[in-house]
Amino acid sequence: MGAIVAIVGRPNVGKSTFFNRLIQKREAIVDAVSGVTRDRHYGKCDWNGVEFSLIDTGGYVVGSDDIFEAEIDKQVELAIDEADAIIFMVDVESGVTGMDEEVATLLRKVRKPVFLAVNKVDNSSRNDNAVEFYALGLGEYYTIASINGSGTGELLDALVEALPEKEEEDVSELPRFAVVGRPNAGKSSFINALIGEDRYIVTDIAGTTRDAIDTRYKRFGFEFNLIDTAGIRRKAKVKEDLEFYSVMRSVRAIEYSDICLLVVDASRGFDAQVQNIFWLAERNRKGIVILVNKWDLIDNKESNTLRDYENHIRREIAPFTDVPVVFISVKNKQRIFKAIETAVEVFKNRSKKIKTSVMNDTMLPIIERNPPPAYKGKYVKIKYCMQLPTPQPQFVFFCNLPQYVKEPYKRFIENKLRSEFDFNGVPITVYFRKK
Repeated sequence: MGAIVAIVGRPNVGKSTFFNRLIQKREAIVDAVSGVTRDRHYGKCDWNGVEFSLIDTGGYVVGSDDIFEAEIDKQVELAIDEADAIIFMVDVESGVTGMDEEVATLLRKVRKPVFLAVNKVDNSSRNDNAVEFYALGLGEYYTIASINGSGTGELLDALVEALPEKEEEDVSELPRFAVVGRPNAGKSSFINALIGEDRYIVTDIAGTTRDAIDTRYKRFGFEFNLIDTAGIRRKAKVKEDLEFYSVMRSVRAIEYSDICLLVVDASRGFDAQVQNIFWLAERNRKGIVILVNKWDLIDNKESNTLRDYENHIRREIAPFTDVPVVFISVKNKQRIFKAIETAVEVFKNRSKKIKTSVMNDTMLPIIERNPPPAYKGKYVKIKYCMQLPTPQPQFVFFCNLPQYVKEPYKRFIENKLRSEFDFNGVPITVYFRKK
């Protein structure tokens, strides 16, 4: 799996500008998927063929500078604890500030790669002024200008050189189901309920991703690794309710998984933090099952309560609404095995391969009845389609004028693929290419 790089620093030094520059660059080349950047503080970056996850820690603090000072130590400690490398950004206009020195004190103790990036260096006099940042005791620094990208290439070259090599995949190649969600939603209780009184367990094996706990599990004639993300936690000093903690924790677990079981606390609702984790999984093209836990605490005397709750979730996750939602109570052991059975189905959907002949026989008549709208008087003719040989479902449609196929028609094709071949719970990607 890819490495995690965190950008840390005080407010208004240009972290988000730098982050957006790197993410957009990558998306323009690789990630031509509509609406994937739901969470603007997390993204994928690719530099010289090395892919890594980038996290803008500044995006997780809301409030005054005083509040930020109270939070910044937690943020930096989390970055130190979870990231594989850290970019510490400072601002040449302000010079060295007390908050910079505070962060530098934490970072000097770290045994991970730390890159000091002096931002807003866009002329030679500012280049000379950057010398004062040697005083932070972090060694060499990189002068950059986030606004126009100056100097970022040299910084990224050094960064990818220092990143750890990709970890070996689990040799067993068993499917990996990660249980994710915000703290205290019932993730550990769900896993304990599954394995505590169950005799289908084969063995406990050491996880290949940090300290995640992998349990080899067998049910419904299907064997897989169940990843308890709560087991990844190593330091108890970080407050549980920190949003950044949930996202950092989830990034690693999600990237390492095939299917994500997203546990939602019914009493707290499908809030922004849960949505962040959902879009992390969708962006990484993982299979998803939403588990609404603690349903026993909800007053559902009215028959439409459950339906209303589910409809609310589907509105929040639009346009990717083809996701199973299972209402469970871990405490009462209600529908917990239904949750796993659903996850197995989603895994099968994600692994599904459709024969090219079957796909053309099914999709071409649909396209003939509902062709793409003409654009500037020109008609798009789709001649052939096929599934690409990738781990998750991706499809290519060959046509004469792919540039004229707009987003609504791509969604129409995706919806038809879903209805004809059942990709419930699985993000799918549709490309149009010139034949």
